[in-house]
Amino acid sequence: MSGEEMQEPDPSQLKKGVCLLLMFFALVLLTAFAYFLLFLNSSDTNVTSCPAVFNIAPAISGKAQGGVSVEQKNASYIRLPRMSLNDKHEYLLKEQCDLFSGQWINDPAGPAYTNASCNFIEDPQNCMKNGRPDTNYLYWRWKPYDCELPPFDPFKFMDAMKDKSWAFIGDSIFRNNIQSLICLLIKHILGKADLLYIVVEEPVEVYHDKSFKSRTWYFANHNFTVGLIFAPFLVKAELFEDDEGKAKSEAELHLDILEDKWTSQYNKYDYVIFSGGQWFLKSMIIWVNNTIVGCHNCKRNNLKELGIDCPYRKALQMVYEFMVSSDHKPLIFFRTWTPDHFEYGEWFSGGVCNRTTPYSEGQYKGKPIDHEIRTIEIQEFEKAVSMASQTGARLKLLDTFHLSLLRPDGHPGPYRTFIPLTRIRLLKFKMTAFIGACQGLSIHGMN
Repeated sequence: MSGEEMQEPDPSQLKKGVCLLLMFFALVLLTAFAYFLLFLNSSDTNVTSCPAVFNIAPAISGKAQGGVSVEQKNASYIRLPRMSLNDKHEYLLKEQCDLFSGQWINDPAGPAYTNASCNFIEDPQNCMKNGRPDTNYLYWRWKPYDCELPPFDPFKFMDAMKDKSWAFIGDSIFRNNIQSLICLLIKHILGKADLLYIVVEEPVEVYHDKSFKSRTWYFANHNFTVGLIFAPFLVKAELFEDDEGKAKSEAELHLDILEDKWTSQYNKYDYVIFSGGQWFLKSMIIWVNNTIVGCHNCKRNNLKELGIDCPYRKALQMVYEFMVSSDHKPLIFFRTWTPDHFEYGEWFSGGVCNRTTPYSEGQYKGKPIDHEIRTIEIQEFEKAVSMASQTGARLKLLDTFHLSLLRPDGHPGPYRTFIPLTRIRLLKFKMTAFIGACQGLSIHGMN
């Protein structure tokens, strides 16, 4: 136009443009493919990448053989924080209730038992007997936001547990839990001052090991058995501690072998509740395939520091693989990490536990290690639930982390032993705590 001839496009330039366009699309496809490999194909991008030494097969027996029955295929896989509740009970306000999202509220009615009504509370946990002067910690109860929890009914519980058995597998925190359960089942207080109560049933201790760390009780009238199996690492471990729990040397941890104390008894129980974590903070030498592969917090300069993340994660994976693949299908509960409440130091460096009231929401969020361990537990639990859907295993999460976090008053503190009144004033601002006292809720008498 304007008298000028229209120029034909240069074929070489057109070919060059097409090539550039094809290269651009190829780059986009390559980027998308890389994203898929790196992220979408990963089960959890937050999971720590553990050294190859942790890629081990568990040395266990009892794996499930053959097919899964129809009854097992229809088993429940409900996770407790969204636990379906039976709406025929009048005290439930909704079909679904997050039992572990709530707050501690004042409860003038007081506890269902005290040291006066239950003689199963051992001296190190009997802070009332040992001189603890305050009692406000007894008058609180847990209140979920979305529903009402009824008072514990020992008669209904024992009727439901007729011809059944429970196993508690873990460390000494379960000892406190099982003492509380027995106290709830022995005598039920009907009035104040422990003067009016009814006897439900008192069990007989039918087994204990040499150290009294593993024990079994039997309720004859209901043919109900409760077993405490001391396996703090869940995997095989050699411990070198005195009677007071002081280590003479590092624990020797065999990360590829499950602890026979509990695996040999697993088929006996209808309900299994287990937990771990606390002992992985200790100094330990780690073995795999009869070879030392590293350690945690040890004084051997020639050994690699492996931390606690990968060892604990692998221990949980081993336990879940055993339970999920076993032919025996008990109802399994995993109880989450119990945070400590030491202030002004740790249990070994003068830390104290001297608070007398619960924390309010948001007042205390725990330590970084608390959240690190709990994250590991939740991740491995979710993986196990996925595996369980293929085998009929029944897993539930007992997520007590948050409700435990809010109770710094729930510890014997210095009152693990008897303290005369004249010494209490001296201890007002400096109270020596103990690791077993300041982890979890260990005060008896709380609902």
